[in-house]
Amino acid sequence: MYARLLLFWVLLSNVLVNKAQTPFEITDVVDERNFMPNELSFYVDASNKLTFIDITSVEFSNRFQTYPNYQNIDFKTDASYWIRVPIHHTRASRKVWLLEFYDQTIDHIEAFIPEHDGGYRIVNMGDHHSFSDRLFLHKNFEIQLSMEQDTVMVYYFRVRSHEFADLRIALRSVNRFVYYALNEYFLFGTFYGMILIISLYNFLVYIAIREIKNIFYTCYILSVAGYAMSLDGIGFQYLWPNHPQWNNYAVGVFLYSLILWALIFTRKFLSTRANAPTLDKALKWMIIVRTVVFLTELFFFPQFLTYRNLDIIPLSLIFYTAITVWQGGYKPARFFVIAYGILFTGFFLRMLVYFNVLQFTTVSHYSLHFAFALEMLFLTFALGDRIRILKDMRDRALRRIIHQHELNMQLKDRVNRELEEKVKERTIELDHKNQELEESNQKLTQHAEKINKINAILDLDNWKLKSRIKDVLNERLQEKTMDYTQFKTIYPDNLACYRFLENLKWEKGFGCRKCGNEKYFNGATKFARRCSRCGYNESITAFTIFQGIKFPIEKAFYIAYLTVTGKRNSTLESLAQQLQLGTNTVWAFKTKVNKRIEELNKHHKRQHLSRWEEVILDAPIILQTMSPQLQSIEKTA
Repeated sequence: MYARLLLFWVLLSNVLVNKAQTPFEITDVVDERNFMPNELSFYVDASNKLTFIDITSVEFSNRFQTYPNYQNIDFKTDASYWIRVPIHHTRASRKVWLLEFYDQTIDHIEAFIPEHDGGYRIVNMGDHHSFSDRLFLHKNFEIQLSMEQDTVMVYYFRVRSHEFADLRIALRSVNRFVYYALNEYFLFGTFYGMILIISLYNFLVYIAIREIKNIFYTCYILSVAGYAMSLDGIGFQYLWPNHPQWNNYAVGVFLYSLILWALIFTRKFLSTRANAPTLDKALKWMIIVRTVVFLTELFFFPQFLTYRNLDIIPLSLIFYTAITVWQGGYKPARFFVIAYGILFTGFFLRMLVYFNVLQFTTVSHYSLHFAFALEMLFLTFALGDRIRILKDMRDRALRRIIHQHELNMQLKDRVNRELEEKVKERTIELDHKNQELEESNQKLTQHAEKINKINAILDLDNWKLKSRIKDVLNERLQEKTMDYTQFKTIYPDNLACYRFLENLKWEKGFGCRKCGNEKYFNGATKFARRCSRCGYNESITAFTIFQGIKFPIEKAFYIAYLTVTGKRNSTLESLAQQLQLGTNTVWAFKTKVNKRIEELNKHHKRQHLSRWEEVILDAPIILQTMSPQLQSIEKTA
């Protein structure tokens, strides 16, 4: 009973609908009919609570109405749109007919398809459902009409979307659908194939010339491909068919990637750091601001990810920068300006379609795709043109370098010839000078030989004179008549005294006092000798009267001389003052010398050596320096 009442209710509502709205009659003559949003009859459910029973009730039959001034910007994202489409079925039609929604980004579509028994079949569609759940595995949303009866069928659709939804509905035959779909997918294949080819081309160019701008451009056009695929449903169909939740983010993510790489590529391609420093800073700040906005939308306001109107600002900045750099004389920017001019035109045409200013056609609907394709071509031309310009500049520079090199070689040859002539002249002059020098050297050699002979004669005379003076002084020393000034001519310093001691002690050779070894090497101090066997070190003053003195040895020599000769022409105080020594020092050393003299007088009845030398050396040393006859006499005594 309830089913009959429901059937009656629906039939009654259909009758009322037929009276209120003229149904579209299907005929095989017309293969396609597009229902624009301002031609559709719909009701806006702001509460989102109405059901199909409510919508098809009698009181709602008059609430459905058309809105001739409706535009796409009037769509409300927080409401449900109930669309009513009456169609007059014709059983005589030999074609299969479809109803199709153009917009692939609609979140939810509930299609209420009328049955011949008066009931309705519900089909759920939308990009929030897996792609495999669709009736037709096509990027758009389609339902099939049944032409079994000649009657008017009313189709209801409930549309909900978190962003703008295009309410256009197309009625077309399967023949028209197949033709349209094949052409559309052919264009898609051409578009995305061109992107792939350009990407591979720029990647290979990067490998060849190692310019990072080609990588930036590759990232940009791949972002364009991702953005276009997320808009036209190709991405959902082929890339993420089992992840419908990604449809809420794909457009926003790829749009951000597109803007980001466009800004980066613009800075690098136009060399804004050098050609437009102020605009370069603006581009940097635009990158930062757009990134902050994207992250904010992604984590806090994901519903704004697909909001595209503000992206006209960075695109305008890019276009303005390109024009400024081009006007500044940077030739590679010309194709860049044309490319973004075409892109702006595509955005403008797409906007006119969005505001229903331009009629919806395939060309107008895909105007942005065409703009992207032309933009990529011109940007590729721009990259090639830049390489060509740089190559021309390099060739011109190379030609200038070659010309300059030729001039340098000519100058070098001329200079070499001049240098060779100068070298010849200088060589002749040097040969002449060398001859003169050789003659001068011969003369100098002769003079030197004469001077050497004279010097030899003078040295011999000088030696004889010095020997004579020394002999005279020694004679005076033996005669005991020398004063301190005359004494210093024989022993002027400690070195003269040490040499005298060295000759006196070791005139007949060295003999170690510990082991008797006669071989030695230099000792620890000057004039000292160290035994090569036992290592005993004997200083020059050891075993002499001068051993252990604390004042200069040349002064000790003079005191010993005065004591040995027995001169009494000065007092102890005057002698100390003359030698600049202490009186006690002079007295102590004279006492030491006198004791040595007394010891010598006790041991020797006769003096076979000078008492001067006997006093200086100890008795053992004296014995070593005596002749063998004296040593035998001493032993006998």
